[in-house]
Amino acid sequence: MKILFVINDAPYGNEKAYNTLRLIMTLQNENPKTEILIFLLSDAVSCALIDQSTPQGYYNIERMLKAVIKKGAKVKSCGSCIDARGLGELKLLEGVEISGMSDLAAWLLEADKTITF
Repeated sequence: MKILFVINDAPYGNEKAYNTLRLIMTLQNENPKTEILIFLLSDAVSCALIDQSTPQGYYNIERMLKAVIKKGAKVKSCGSCIDARGLGELKLLEGVEISGMSDLAAWLLEADKTITF
């Protein structure tokens, strides 16, 4: 099975990205054959920024995203959303590809299920 997750909100301020990644980690652990696709859209593009600093004991989206990528998740980030937020010069996590609506549309058609957060 192939599942597409579309994340729309910033990594901090609410727990949508956090809960998405928790769900993905659970799926990867309990159903390792499931193919995971993650598309970062709107403010969620900042989930892929490196060197995120969070207080001790607080979740860290960068570490969580690295972990799901290490287990095989494919991650794409909307290039026009990155540019609109002035993040074009910043480095993204290794394994995150800058992409666009054409790739999101293709993933949507490929996926067995699509979940948005």
